[in-house]
Amino acid sequence: MIDLDDTDRAILRTLAVDATLSAGALGRQLGLSQPATWRRMKRLTEAGALAGRRLDLDRAALGFGVTVFLGVSLAAKGRMSLEDFERAVGAIPEVQTVQHVLGLYDYRLRVVARDLSDFERVLRRRIMTLPGVGQVDANVLLSEERLAGPL
Repeated sequence: MIDLDDTDRAILRTLAVDATLSAGALGRQLGLSQPATWRRMKRLTEAGALAGRRLDLDRAALGFGVTVFLGVSLAAKGRMSLEDFERAVGAIPEVQTVQHVLGLYDYRLRVVARDLSDFERVLRRRIMTLPGVGQVDANVLLSEERLAGPL
């Protein structure tokens, strides 16, 4: 575990909101020089606390108006069924995230679709036909607020 000071936490919080900021722009926001900010970002990256940057796509603007979280229980447990399921679900473009979880379900999926009819098609033709799928529970996303996290 890396030892974080207040400045490190401020860097991580700010980048969690806007990962596109350059070291110079980030430093200006935090009152640091560009070289000092870059050194801290490099240290955080090397320690694994800062593991890359990504863009959040606006799914609605791209035509995907529905997001559904699926809880998936596998009918057969065991290493082969997990690997088969993970490989197959990874090939479905509407599945945005796959999380192997402990609890009521084996996996939690984030699925996007154009509308509920499109989601039904994805569920029936793609997800329910995956190897080992037993029970599926769906929760439709109504709204979402992005938070920076515990820093």
